[in-house]
Amino acid sequence: MTYCVGLLLDAGMVLLSDTRTNAGLDNISTYRKMFTFEEPGDRVIAIMTAGSLSVTQTTLARLTDAIENPDSDQTTSIMKAPTMLGVADIVGRMLSDVSAEVATKLDRMGQGASASMILAGQRKGGPMRMFLIYPEGNFIEATADTPFLQIGEHKYGKPILDRVITPQTSLAEAQKAVLLSMDSTLRSNLSVGMPLDMVVIEEGALRISYQRRIEQNDSGFDQMSEAWSGALRNAFAEIAPLD
Repeated sequence: MTYCVGLLLDAGMVLLSDTRTNAGLDNISTYRKMFTFEEPGDRVIAIMTAGSLSVTQTTLARLTDAIENPDSDQTTSIMKAPTMLGVADIVGRMLSDVSAEVATKLDRMGQGASASMILAGQRKGGPMRMFLIYPEGNFIEATADTPFLQIGEHKYGKPILDRVITPQTSLAEAQKAVLLSMDSTLRSNLSVGMPLDMVVIEEGALRISYQRRIEQNDSGFDQMSEAWSGALRNAFAEIAPLD
């Protein structure tokens, strides 16, 4: 499994993904699930993936081929689409096509495969936008009422986001929130694992503002995790039991 989360805030976007992929207890691997594309000053795009590796890797490979193809146009290349909605349409169509192709092959063996993606970015002259794209190619968009999107094992990390994230949350606080959201998921689900990839895109920057890979035993992340555990234990102890 996996866990990816993206926040859409007034100040920018914060994205975080794990890298664990497993096909059984004895077959655990690390694969990047965060992919970025940028033409500084014109557009910045980030894609996070969850689900079947065969689907996600084929989809990203074909999107990359379209970018590198000199004959591609605004309907086939995410780097030529005039808006982020156009980018979402391209990614959705590609994911749908690949999902259908892979499903047809796996059906013969009685197996199934699906994948979903979070797409985030900004085009020059347009607003920041973030979409959750389903295997069928349709999508929903993050809004001021729902300023974050998740894919994969999202249930463990959702409560903290529900409680603390608003569009006005600062980028610094947002980074803390997604890391603690991931920490809760790591503790509760062994199918999600280190290292982590984090990307920050400031509003209007039209480029990646900050990018970091957090490895196992990262001192900063470990300190944050321990502080969060201690704070939860203290808060629990201070709450009076029900009469």
